Amino acid sequence: MPVSLYDFSAPRLYLDAPLGAGAQVTPDRDQSNYLLNVLRLGDGADILAFNGRDGEWRMRLIALSRKAVVLDAQEQTRPQTTPADLHYIFAPLKHARLDYMVQKAVEMGASALVPVMTRRTQSTRVNLDRMRANVIEAAEQCGVLCLPRVDDDVKFDRLLAQWPADRRLIFCDEDAPVKDPIAALRAVPRGPLAVIIGPEGGFDPLEREALLRLPHVTRLSLGPRILRGDTAGVAALALIQSVHGDWSA
Repeated sequence: MPVSLYDFSAPRLYLDAPLGAGAQVTPDRDQSNYLLNVLRLGDGADILAFNGRDGEWRMRLIALSRKAVVLDAQEQTRPQTTPADLHYIFAPLKHARLDYMVQKAVEMGASALVPVMTRRTQSTRVNLDRMRANVIEAAEQCGVLCLPRVDDDVKFDRLLAQWPADRRLIFCDEDAPVKDPIAALRAVPRGPLAVIIGPEGGFDPLEREALLRLPHVTRLSLGPRILRGDTAGVAALALIQSVHGDWSA
């Protein structure tokens, strides 16, 4: 029977501190409370820790008191992986659906999350701290080693005005002819990628025209059905990973 690559039996924690042989890390107050009072771990318990830079490490819990612990690095369980160069650009959704979309983008291997404010975007404010918390939670739960960057929200016109010439944009266009998306992606040259998902109701016609004028843009159909923004994001990232990402390795 094949053995899983991941140890799902051990709790997993993101630590914003250097990790390495002999390292000792003091978790913050909330993390210590989580380990001691939520998980009810005792002295000598093992957890897995990562910081997005130094791989994953097995840490031994040392209980200093009923409220404080130190984590002592024992061994590296997985080396640090190289993140995919895949930016996920999306019109923000309302709270619960935005939480879901951020979590799924982390699971699907996005390297940057970029909220874009379009003419039809319904949310006028993006809680970046909440987004970052969702990024960490998803990474902890799913064995992810690389945390995507969370960018400030940007207006649509500014996003296009400063678009880098070396990054191909995958435009999920509901008006694109329904064709084989895998074939369309195979025609895309290797290199830095981004995928953009519009708001409910789609992009404004002028925004759509502006997207199609970009020199390095590929229109992508997601099938004959109209998908909600969170569903479209998962579908698009799955397609891209299957052709250009670590699914195709």
